[in-house]
Amino acid sequence: MEDQLTISIATHADDAVAEEIRRLLPQLSQTAIFDREILNRMMENESVDLFLARLAGRVVGMATLVAFPIPTGVRGHIDDVVVDELTRGRGIARELLTAMLARAQTLGVRSLDLTSRPSRDSAIRLYEASGFVRRDSVLFRYQPIDSR
Repeated sequence: MEDQLTISIATHADDAVAEEIRRLLPQLSQTAIFDREILNRMMENESVDLFLARLAGRVVGMATLVAFPIPTGVRGHIDDVVVDELTRGRGIARELLTAMLARAQTLGVRSLDLTSRPSRDSAIRLYEASGFVRRDSVLFRYQPIDSR
């Protein structure tokens, strides 16, 4: 019998969950540095939902949805989508995305943005199949000197 996939929004990050996130981060970004304090702040922030995908109780994927009000409505952003390389190709990212889209709708999000590296072909196909469209926009990033 195949393990049951569950998707949930984390309400706290105990040591076990924190360790699973620490394990996944290098698969997301070679430069990502795990910071337990930032994880704790995420858990306390009402605008942030950390979605966890579990197989047999083990975290095998995660993604972050941030929803925030601005003068033109509630906006959202999806970030840090990662599925453990040992469990890829099983529809886990699709399930994470489906859960985030449902949550965004519940929160009244007017538009939802995400970015993806051009080299991540399968992720881009998933996003487009889920209704995301490429925008004719220029992405800017500012990094304070002390965080570079």
